[in-house]
Amino acid sequence: MQFKKITDSETTITELMLPSYANFGGKVHGGILLSLMDKVAYVTATKHCASYCVTVAVDGVEFLNPVEVGDLLSLKASVNYVGNTSMIVGIRVETLNPKTGISQHTNSCYFTMAAKDDNENLMAVPGLEIETQTQLRRFCEGIALKKMSKQKRELLKSNLTQFSFEELKAACANEKCRIQL
Repeated sequence: MQFKKITDSETTITELMLPSYANFGGKVHGGILLSLMDKVAYVTATKHCASYCVTVAVDGVEFLNPVEVGDLLSLKASVNYVGNTSMIVGIRVETLNPKTGISQHTNSCYFTMAAKDDNENLMAVPGLEIETQTQLRRFCEGIALKKMSKQKRELLKSNLTQFSFEELKAACANEKCRIQL
């Protein structure tokens, strides 16, 4: 099996936030940020496995601070975990106001990327050569993320029709909804 160093595929993309990226509130639109995160995840995954990669899942996207027009947005990404055909790419997003010099962490998230061969079939990815305690911690976080993702998929696939109307209604009792069936 081939192993690659995490540092060999680490990627940072920095982009100026333009007025055309603004939403109706004057802040950079979340969709623009998601697109940039997808781009850096793709670049990082492709550098690791030297093949075409597709986005499988996105976890943990929470916008902690707004991104302003004129900010320099930096997306720092690394492969944190690898499975057989997929990788978890961790991304840290920060802004820098070039006038004030103030930097802010806007979010961290995880993209699961899958490698594909020239025939669009899933292909095995190289293993990770872990060289630091931080890399080891991130790899173990990836194991936990993979388990949680599987649990979430199983929960969503579970057929809620197995519950009675009264059980479903009771589950919603303290929620902000009005059931009028």
